[in-house]
Amino acid sequence: MSRLAARPAVEGTTFVEVAGLRLRYSIQGRGAPLLLLTGIGANLDMWEPFRRELEGFETIAVDLPGAGASETPLLPLTMRGLAKLSVGLLDVLGYPRASVLGYSFGGLVAQQLAHLRPDRVERLVLAATGCGWGAIPGNPGAMLNLLTPTRYYSRGNLEHVGPSLYGGRSRREPEILATLAAARLHRPPTARGYLWQLLATSGWTSLPWLGDLRMPTLVLSGEDDPVVPPVNGRLMASRIPNARFELIPGGGHLMLLDQAADLAPLVREFLRQSSDERDDLHV
Repeated sequence: MSRLAARPAVEGTTFVEVAGLRLRYSIQGRGAPLLLLTGIGANLDMWEPFRRELEGFETIAVDLPGAGASETPLLPLTMRGLAKLSVGLLDVLGYPRASVLGYSFGGLVAQQLAHLRPDRVERLVLAATGCGWGAIPGNPGAMLNLLTPTRYYSRGNLEHVGPSLYGGRSRREPEILATLAAARLHRPPTARGYLWQLLATSGWTSLPWLGDLRMPTLVLSGEDDPVVPPVNGRLMASRIPNARFELIPGGGHLMLLDQAADLAPLVREFLRQSSDERDDLHV
């Protein structure tokens, strides 16, 4: 897959300016390009457990505005604005097309990107995410904890709220959070950046146009996800024409990170399917 002639993308972590914002991004691996869009307040270093297990792809991860080391905009960006920014990143780095993996908040951005520029999306993976308004809400306690970025600043808070907030392996083996804490705490979001991301979800929904997404799509839902109950994954997969739904037994909201060794092969198999062949789909 050839790149645009804009500029060569260099493996490693560095900064680039897109639409007037300074963004931190990272490129790892060799193979077909895969854009990684992560959860609310998260930074690209948190992808490391998943990237370590996913072989055969050139992954492009980015700190969304206000998170990690990327610039916090003066005014909030809408979900459409975040999607346009992601396309702009691909433009600057020289990728005419890429598969896109969106996790949680990043899944909303990924849906909007696929709707806005379907010509730029090879395949779409939506993990632990929903459709915005119209989705079945998560556990009230978990949703309240998402309103604050405290878990990005305090190890004690992460250890206290993490098991009930994230469910899955993080609930069964709370000690796993300690292995994920360093990347999370090292580059926390700014308070304003976290608020801007929350505002981007306000009033947003993909329900009216999910049926317009024609690219092959894999929807992953954790069986024990307090934030995004799996019924939401089933709902999205039922509306996306070329979608395949996978329920991950015992999976929680952090399943891509705390069960990376289990999930990476599933994602890899899906992304490696020829875009010319029709998937054996099931919903």
